[in-house]
Amino acid sequence: MVVATPIGNLQDMTPRALEALAQADVIAAEDTRHSATLTRHFGISTPMLSLHEHNETRVGEQLLARIRDGEWVALISDAGTPLISDPGFSLVRAAREAGCLVTVFPGACAAVAALSVSGLPSDRFCFEGFLPARGPARRGRLAELAEQTATLIFYESSHRIEACLRDMVAVLGADRPAAVLRELTKLHEQGRMDRLAALQTWLEEDANRRRGEFVVVVGGVTAPTEPERYELSLDALLDELLGQLPLKSAVASVMRLTGASRNDVYSRALARRSDD
Repeated sequence: MVVATPIGNLQDMTPRALEALAQADVIAAEDTRHSATLTRHFGISTPMLSLHEHNETRVGEQLLARIRDGEWVALISDAGTPLISDPGFSLVRAAREAGCLVTVFPGACAAVAALSVSGLPSDRFCFEGFLPARGPARRGRLAELAEQTATLIFYESSHRIEACLRDMVAVLGADRPAAVLRELTKLHEQGRMDRLAALQTWLEEDANRRRGEFVVVVGGVTAPTEPERYELSLDALLDELLGQLPLKSAVASVMRLTGASRNDVYSRALARRSDD
């Protein structure tokens, strides 16, 4: 069972998710100490074990064996929907490949929550998760995304948010519209929409704005608009040119400008002349 947990406010836990955790044989948690706060709050006594990026292969095999034996395993992350920039993918895939039943108990997701209040287009979006930690790799990845027309969504930590915004300004452009949202659903939740350069300045002005967990939503590049097309009929073009050029020259000009066949243009030109 893939079970979503709150991203901040514990009251966002759904009744179905609570029931799933209570009825599971074991809860696979990213950090059992962190998740213990959640289970204690709701009076859930289901045993937990740790499943994180450093033990995912080994523990995942143990959990798969238990699933095959008929046990119910509830997979949670520290916050939000599991597998979204969190461990668990290899376990879910292995369970699927083994023919085991995998069910989902949906709920909060920081990326979708941030997008919904960002004020940026939400019909198409690209979730990038965390950018590379090192500057050159981060700027390189941003350069690959610079021409993306869909809205971009990033996660970022407090100790890299300044560098992240600085690189976004340098690579994506100072005037690109964006939103910075921190501590979503928590006590000190804060969000601001502006141009990237203005958001960078806003963060630098107050150290408190650089605390917590961040979602950065960036508008996609504006697709170039197609030039307006004007349609002109062959007959109208012939009427204009026949009044200024000999028949043969007018026909040649219309053929060159429109790509129409000589026979079509010539017969139309003769008809226009005869009407005169």
